[in-house]
Amino acid sequence: MSIQILPSLLAADFGRLSEEIARVAGSGADALHLDIMDAHFVPNLSFGPDVVALSRRVAPGLFRHVHLMMSRPDLYIGRFVEYGAQTVQIHVEADCDIWAALREIRALGVRSGLVLRPQTPVEAIKPYLGLCDEVLFMTVNPGYGGQSFMPEVMPKIAALRRCAGSALDIMVDGGVNFETAVVAAEAGANQFVAGSFLFRQQDMGEAINKLRGVLSAWNFNGNIV
Repeated sequence: MSIQILPSLLAADFGRLSEEIARVAGSGADALHLDIMDAHFVPNLSFGPDVVALSRRVAPGLFRHVHLMMSRPDLYIGRFVEYGAQTVQIHVEADCDIWAALREIRALGVRSGLVLRPQTPVEAIKPYLGLCDEVLFMTVNPGYGGQSFMPEVMPKIAALRRCAGSALDIMVDGGVNFETAVVAAEAGANQFVAGSFLFRQQDMGEAINKLRGVLSAWNFNGNIV
């Protein structure tokens, strides 16, 4: 289990997407996080499979991590994988057969993940852990970037880490910065999505190196190494 830092393209300048993707690729980030919003499951629209394909063309070596904030992600899993998704995450609250959707993701040869809104109990995902490579805890209400980190989610992360041990990647997304990332690492997270915080940095690579250094002191069980 390793530290991973993923800039979220939702915070990029949409008028310069190719340049912003290239900026992430040159920053030393572990992956590009792409939030797909359908204006139904969450109150916002973002982008579709073509932007995933664009990221593959611009930066083929940059891992593409796709988070489907959709009521029916099962209808689009195959297309996003076809266009370049290498991880596909769906919400446990989605209006579909979660078992079948996770099996499809795995069958297509990419990593699978489940996501929880801040209000969803951690028990909701436990039946599905055998089909998950990672779990994402939203630390803001999904839909818009730039929101404040919700520390009340941390006990859920700690509970899942105790249950799953080190075999599962646990991700946080929402309000992540130098201070809140440490709070999440203390609870047991090892993957960190950051949007506005990283894209507003003059030197994204320097910020990622600093964030990685801050986080390297933690073993993701709430203890200093």
